[in-house]
Amino acid sequence: MVKRIGMEVSIAAAEAVKQANVDVISAYPITPQTHIVEHLSELVANGEMDAEFFCVESEHSALSVCVGSEATGARSFTCTSAQGLALMSEITYIASALRLPIVMIIANRTLSGPLSIWNDHTDAMSIRDCGWIQFFAENGQEVYDHVFISYRLAEDREVLLPAIINMDGFTLSHVIEPLEMIEQEKIDQFLPPYQPLYRLHPDHPITMGAFALPAIFTETKKAQEVAMQASMPKILEVFKAFGDLTGRYYNPIETYKAEDAETLLITMGSFGETASVAVDKMREQGRSVGLIKIRLWRPFPFEDFKRVALKAKNLVVIDRAISVGMGGPVASEVKAALYGYDARPAVYDFVAGISGRDVAP
Repeated sequence: MVKRIGMEVSIAAAEAVKQANVDVISAYPITPQTHIVEHLSELVANGEMDAEFFCVESEHSALSVCVGSEATGARSFTCTSAQGLALMSEITYIASALRLPIVMIIANRTLSGPLSIWNDHTDAMSIRDCGWIQFFAENGQEVYDHVFISYRLAEDREVLLPAIINMDGFTLSHVIEPLEMIEQEKIDQFLPPYQPLYRLHPDHPITMGAFALPAIFTETKKAQEVAMQASMPKILEVFKAFGDLTGRYYNPIETYKAEDAETLLITMGSFGETASVAVDKMREQGRSVGLIKIRLWRPFPFEDFKRVALKAKNLVVIDRAISVGMGGPVASEVKAALYGYDARPAVYDFVAGISGRDVAP
């Protein structure tokens, strides 16, 4: 019988990193991700985790350390939020270009100003094109599970791309939820020790991150794009393997009462649970409403999305960020995904819940 444990989601995320046998943790504190790295520092200091913990001087350094450690073949982890991610953003592009399978959790928080520490998806949208595989978790269980999913996927030699797990700051990070933890034996079965394809070693010199002239730069970016698109079958494969192991099967998008719905709400992150309640209420009123929850943000799951969305008459996108001068960034992606179809649904974009403003069903 599976035992459910009440645990703060940030602590559960740290426990997952421990169970993943990470070698290097590089961290700088910023609300609301701090509880993750605080707990990891305790685990390392108490001898419960065999890893090197680097408390660096900035988020830029936090990811830079991971780039160096991952390049030597050490499984590496970091996390951040908001302004920290903005400072780190330069290195996100380098990590993906070097094809280093780092895993990072972003406890999503609005980018100032005005000054705010509350949740929305502004930070995630600021680096949506940085070349990382990117997930959005709906609840604490998904955060915990996706640590293992992300490492298995990122380290696959047919993928070799870093991965981000987005979880809503405070709404998830600081909340105690019931979680089903996985036995260490099962984790070890699912996530074997990392075997890098290339690594920096003084006995076998190689070059990583060399200067690229215009004559080859396009080819390197094309290789990244090909790798990202080619990761989709691997994502499905890893989702299935994780489901076979735990009974929890994930998909790039999840639907709720969507098959016969004329109108579909579209959410990412913890809003999915709130939207599910709204759908139930509207269904009781006889309204034909369903829900699409986007879990996989990059690579965008075009085929899975279109399979469901094209059956509806209306799509109502709930964006938690605004692209100033353009509207909601998720709505822009949705419109692009459906472009060219004569019978495509109408798309309505609502920006809601920015900087932690409460959004009730």
